[in-house]
Amino acid sequence: MARTWADRLLDRLIDAPGGCWIWTGCLDRDGYGRMRVDGRRQYVHRLSYEGLRGRIPAGLEIDHLCRVRACANPDHLEPVPHRVNVLRGESFAALKARQTQCVNGHTFTAGSVYRAPNGTRKCRPCRAAANQRYRQRRTGVHRAPS
Repeated sequence: MARTWADRLLDRLIDAPGGCWIWTGCLDRDGYGRMRVDGRRQYVHRLSYEGLRGRIPAGLEIDHLCRVRACANPDHLEPVPHRVNVLRGESFAALKARQTQCVNGHTFTAGSVYRAPNGTRKCRPCRAAANQRYRQRRTGVHRAPS
């Protein structure tokens, strides 16, 4: 009798500290478990979630709350919008979004920050200081800080 994809999935999972179910089969280059189902390569964490919790709602993707990409425990998986998934991670964008101060130590507040045309946050005090330095170099006139 042919084994189902669920049997094959369960055969390749091991328990790990923290409650993770680690996939011991093939991993892609980013560390996510993959297996063939009906001739197509599928992500193991998505198969596990859909098999034990139900369909992943349209427009959402699965976030590993445990941050272990090879984990297939549905208790560690949550369907979220792409933006939430990215901002919970450790990418450059996520780290910048969690930043609370500029490189010179000015705290980011509604009054001290503006959005550049490319969407990044810019520090008003640092920009004012840079403008003042520019004016001084250009004109040779030294003005008192405002």
